[in-house]
Amino acid sequence: MARLALLSVSNKIGLIDFARSLVEEFDFELISSGGTAKALKDAGLPVMKVADYTGSPEILGGRVKTLHPRIHGGILARRDVPEDVADLEHNQIRPIDLVVVNLYPFEETIAKQGVTLPEAIEQIDIGGPAMLRAASKNFAHLTILCDPAQYEEYLQEMRRSSGEPSLEFRQKCALKGFLHTSSYDQAIAAYLSNNLTPSVPLSASGEGEVSQEYNLSGKQLQSLRYGENPHQSAAWYQTGTTPTGWAAATKLQGKELSYNNLVDLEAARRIISEFIDSPAATIIKHTNPCGVALGNTLQQAYQKAFNADSVSAFGGIVALNRPIDAGTATELTKTFLECVVAPGCDAEAQEILAAKSKVRVLILPELSSGPKETVKVIAGGFLLQASDDMVADTSKWQIVTDKKPTDDELEELLFAWKVCKHVKSNAIVVSGDRTTLGVGAGQMNRVGSVKIALEQAGEKAKGGILASDGFFPFDDSVRTAAAAGIKAIVQPGGSLRDQDSIQAANELGLVMVLTGIRHFLH
Repeated sequence: MARLALLSVSNKIGLIDFARSLVEEFDFELISSGGTAKALKDAGLPVMKVADYTGSPEILGGRVKTLHPRIHGGILARRDVPEDVADLEHNQIRPIDLVVVNLYPFEETIAKQGVTLPEAIEQIDIGGPAMLRAASKNFAHLTILCDPAQYEEYLQEMRRSSGEPSLEFRQKCALKGFLHTSSYDQAIAAYLSNNLTPSVPLSASGEGEVSQEYNLSGKQLQSLRYGENPHQSAAWYQTGTTPTGWAAATKLQGKELSYNNLVDLEAARRIISEFIDSPAATIIKHTNPCGVALGNTLQQAYQKAFNADSVSAFGGIVALNRPIDAGTATELTKTFLECVVAPGCDAEAQEILAAKSKVRVLILPELSSGPKETVKVIAGGFLLQASDDMVADTSKWQIVTDKKPTDDELEELLFAWKVCKHVKSNAIVVSGDRTTLGVGAGQMNRVGSVKIALEQAGEKAKGGILASDGFFPFDDSVRTAAAAGIKAIVQPGGSLRDQDSIQAANELGLVMVLTGIRHFLH
């Protein structure tokens, strides 16, 4: 008796040619349902409808088609178990040797503008996942294919093995099947949690409950040459079927992106997303900013950011919040850079950048769109937190010194505070003219970060602003800042000895502002 293949696919890419090879080259008989059966019949291929095979019509508008013992019995039967074989014979069920299934396009549907909840619900596949799981479970006796990219690989395996795919091949296909249903279910759960029942999401204020279960899955976009170091293997994964974020970015030129490039690019994206109203540029090294600046033009903003620390800028990652123009492109080509990302790039700028063909130039229109949560893996599990996306509100800041900031000084304090949020803790940022002058990052004590930032700023610190991501437990940093010429400080406050720092600022004629919010970044 000819072998039996069940085909039921939403994605019909490559279906007809594959089915023809099954029939003509390997003597398969085909059963199918719905649109798949129609497509095969229209192509002139012999196919039996599932309803004719089971003797049960499709019901509920097609919601029930393949949920039948003749289908699932044929998939789940163990050919080496006499009782299973007897059940097949008694119920006139044929064993199914190949199941080809992919699922309703749920994620593609919810990605559309204006999709309603009922429309999304109708794209939740039931029979497909049931067949996928059943066939994947019984990989010892049949093959499951859930992706058109597997068709040619299966045919090659059949040719190589005289029509009997190896157990190793079948198990690999089963794993892909389980990963597919897992990702599908996760997408549904995530959508329903936001659209079906009232829920309290993770919030930047720390209020609300974190879900008892959290699943993370992705589809591998590409293998990377290595991770942070050459001895570490690495790969890049996309969450969801529809590319978003960096997976949706357009690379205009340059070498393949590395693990470290992507980590730095995300750090650059987070900083540049803080600035919307004015042209802005940031240059990143090892996830910390070495230069951030605002300007009247994009070219000016980049020049200011570069000049803030031109030594560290060499080999840096640049993010810009406006499309690249010719003048900015010319400046970008004057030094070695690893990557440049912007929301656009005009034709003249592209031509100029092409002179530096190894520089990776990416276009990411939605620079401000980032993940709602951050995940860190630890031994035996992982940690989940809401992203630190709280927008600074100066109306809620507390001016605690006798001296008050001018409007311009308040704007400078806000600029420094926004940058400081994205510097590794303990973080100190010195700024002036909406430009970073010195950055102290990742030190074991705050005094050390203050000294590094002020030393980097040098004479430019005079009349500048200092921002700290955490409070000052003692007044020593305030006195050090005043000695360097700093005129105003912004910090969270919250220390038992806040009054010591406030008293020192009053004594030295400084402005001090407390935000009430800290921004540690570990």
